[in-house]
Amino acid sequence: MQLSTYTQEFRKNIKIAFPVMLGQLGHVLVGLADNIMVGQLGAAPLAAVSLGNSLIFIALSIGIGFSFAITPLIAEADGAADIEKGRSFFQHGIIMCLLNGIILFALVWAAKPLLYYLDQPPEVVDLSLPYINIVAFSLLPLMLFQAFKQFGDGLSQTKYAMYATIAANLVNVLFNYLLIYGVWIFPRLELEGAAIGTLISRFFMLGFLYYILKSKKKFSTYFIWAKKSLQKKVFKRMWDLGFPTALQMLFEVAIFTGSVFLAGMLGTNPQAANQVALNLSSMTFMIAVGIGVTATIRVANQKGRNDFKEMHRIAFSTFLLVFLIEAVFAIGFIVLKDILPTFYIDNFEVTQIAAQLLIVAALFQLSDGLQVVILGALRGLQDVKIPMLICFISYWLIGFPISYFTGKEAVLGSIGIWLGLLAGLSASAIMLYLRFNYLSKKLINHGVLTTP
Repeated sequence: MQLSTYTQEFRKNIKIAFPVMLGQLGHVLVGLADNIMVGQLGAAPLAAVSLGNSLIFIALSIGIGFSFAITPLIAEADGAADIEKGRSFFQHGIIMCLLNGIILFALVWAAKPLLYYLDQPPEVVDLSLPYINIVAFSLLPLMLFQAFKQFGDGLSQTKYAMYATIAANLVNVLFNYLLIYGVWIFPRLELEGAAIGTLISRFFMLGFLYYILKSKKKFSTYFIWAKKSLQKKVFKRMWDLGFPTALQMLFEVAIFTGSVFLAGMLGTNPQAANQVALNLSSMTFMIAVGIGVTATIRVANQKGRNDFKEMHRIAFSTFLLVFLIEAVFAIGFIVLKDILPTFYIDNFEVTQIAAQLLIVAALFQLSDGLQVVILGALRGLQDVKIPMLICFISYWLIGFPISYFTGKEAVLGSIGIWLGLLAGLSASAIMLYLRFNYLSKKLINHGVLTTP
């Protein structure tokens, strides 16, 4: 096929992806605001935010993974013009996300003492605990927000979650400023102030999105609850999609969380530098997540229409798009490696280590972007179990052992930790690509897809 066969889809892909990108970036920008504002307090508070968020992100990955089950189901129902089925998926998704939020909050609360047994700097652990207490509670509104967001995404209405996220970021920055530093009549709470700002912004974000969706006439049918609307078989279908997806995300987030713990074993400054590089990498990753959601939506739509050749072409247009975008980010990281870390903290050792890590981060931009978009396309096919195994093999049988053995101070230190991340992401991208290519060709040739 000619290149134009794929590039002609870029406009539509970006139209769907752009609001998702901004929305996902909004989640990262909450962390960015916390990091920059807390970074002014010193390396130990910044490392404490890193450690605290590492625990929160593990829980968050599980919850978001479950919520991702909503999007392909809604998109497939939309492609088949079956509103009743779409409403059922939406309402079951709300219940599922609410329960997940409660369970994850309890798990994070119970897991806090484990931080003292992970060979982390004691002063960093002590600072992180009050921060975790507050941010953990924000998982409840955030999980409900995810239910409404994934519903909107499934209908290709991605802009409303973007509006809510942007507005919530403004709220977060305002309350961070007031509560971290004790401005005007507000007390100086430092790390706890950053956590309270995050909590307030997430409740605001949920209320904002609910109000917008509920007030739109085109969504009104979905908000009508039938007396016997909850069905065990629908929850089972969501579990079958959501649980493997949650594990996929857990395996990836956990290896990045592992890098935080490994960096903490090297000291406070390496851990702070690791957080700077992770936060910058997360922002570019969220661009890829937006395209991954687009791949899910468009692949599921074509699956609902049984147009498999078009599905294959559209999916590959998203792969090419993310490759080109991530290549630009890779160049940017290399060129700006000595400048970007200085926005976070005024500590020469921290910024120097972070600059070295950004070189490795630049190298894995391509594989990281590709693997998340291909995962999105596979999710559109509702193929989640084999991709889950691929993620486990890539990150925990290939990536983490490299990080662990080369990340020791006597070997390569912080650079070694990130070389393991690079290896894991690259292995994942290659194997997931082979999986999607196999399944899509099977659909084109036989029109039937049986996934294990």
